[in-house]
Amino acid sequence: VQLQASGGGLVQAVGSLRLSCAVFGSIFSINTMAWYRQAPGKQRELVAPITSGGNTNYADSVKGRFAASRDNARNTVYLQMNSLKPEDAAVYYCNAESYTGSLYWGQGTLVTVSS
Repeated sequence: VQLQASGGGLVQAVGSLRLSCAVFGSIFSINTMAWYRQAPGKQRELVAPITSGGNTNYADSVKGRFAASRDNARNTVYLQMNSLKPEDAAVYYCNAESYTGSLYWGQGTLVTVSS
């Protein structure tokens, strides 16, 4: 299984970005996917897990601003990020967990938010 994240870039505060994560390989083995982020000098944090059925949950810091979705037909998950803040700046990673517990990571996509 390989994950390819894209969509990062430079955006002004209160702007929006949509990240995508395409899954390649044994897609039928994938159960839960998730978006993580890691800011410089900080630990990687969970932003939004999304189950195979599309159920999501969000970190308190992004609730009401971010929305994760999953298109199983396109083998892609998305993270719509609205009302971005400078503290949202980070490298965003997508993650996939198989039904057997194996974990896979994408390469990360950089989000920069200017104030």
